[in-house]
Amino acid sequence: MKVKEIIKVLEEIAPTYLQESYDNTGLLIGNLQNNVEKALITLDVTEALLQEAIDKKCNLIISHHPIIFNGLKKITRSNAVERIVETAIKHDINIYAIHTNLDNVDKGVNSIICDKIGLTNRKILAPKKEILRKLVTFCPVDHAEKVRQAIFDAGAGHIGDYDSCSFNTPGTGSFRGSDESNPFVGEKGKLHYENEIRIETIYPVYHENSILKALFDTHPYEEVAYDIYFLGNKFERVGAGMIGELANEMNETDFLKMLKQKFNSVCVRHSKLRNKQIKKVAVCGGSGSFLIGNAKNAGADIFITGDIKYHEFFEADGKIVIADIGHYESEQFAKDLIYSILNENFSTFAVLISETNTNSVNYI
Repeated sequence: MKVKEIIKVLEEIAPTYLQESYDNTGLLIGNLQNNVEKALITLDVTEALLQEAIDKKCNLIISHHPIIFNGLKKITRSNAVERIVETAIKHDINIYAIHTNLDNVDKGVNSIICDKIGLTNRKILAPKKEILRKLVTFCPVDHAEKVRQAIFDAGAGHIGDYDSCSFNTPGTGSFRGSDESNPFVGEKGKLHYENEIRIETIYPVYHENSILKALFDTHPYEEVAYDIYFLGNKFERVGAGMIGELANEMNETDFLKMLKQKFNSVCVRHSKLRNKQIKKVAVCGGSGSFLIGNAKNAGADIFITGDIKYHEFFEADGKIVIADIGHYESEQFAKDLIYSILNENFSTFAVLISETNTNSVNYI
């Protein structure tokens, strides 16, 4: 296996385009062409974790949190990050981070939290805008099906739970080729009219290169006519947080106790209880206080996340329960998610889940 082959599979699920602007995902140490013998999956890269990788002869670490976050101006072993970077390079260990891009997809970190709680009817809590584009192209009738299928296979045509979505309108195209042209139909220098299909479909922008390549490779014309439109629609499959419903309502205390047990939390910090049943549940792995308003507006009975500050609990305002189960606790199952993705695609490749506890928070 090469590093690039493993990364390709991960980024088909969570493209780096979807990382937040402050983030630093992707290959942080190493080379895409390096061979990989074993991969070690972790939430964080610590010195103890790096030693585990060395001991187990894993030359690829796949981490949820990036070890290089704010950039490095020097490597002098004066802190843990600098020591980890130097040691990883010395031992030819590649380090790859898959962070907020994995948070922002519908089959990502928040989906795993929903699995653990047993939520159904799930959807993204805060879908992203400016992700979608519309492709319009014009194709001879006899070739329309081949072109449509090619761009669908490249990632176009998904709307909610439906794929292969397009709108097709028959019409007549006209063109005249110069003396240097090589027209597929018609003759040089003569005006030609051709029965064509106008094909319209939408796609997420991170698939644009592969979709255009598929269009150019399958379209019969020497010069392909196409338009790309920027859409203001929300993309319901990408964004922050997730919301769903319990199959059966629970009282607040029992629900909080269930959270503590399911996520192995030492404590669950929460806002004032409302003495109401829990049915609709919003979640966000990691630091999710920025979504409190979204959770309230969506009608959630409780919002589960980590890193809630004292004053942020006041934002519940009697309209919702805010529960802080811990940053590490809310994201710990990202390791299982990454493992399952790789195991499904590379059944004979050695992928290990780290045994090192990287949680930086301790309790007494």
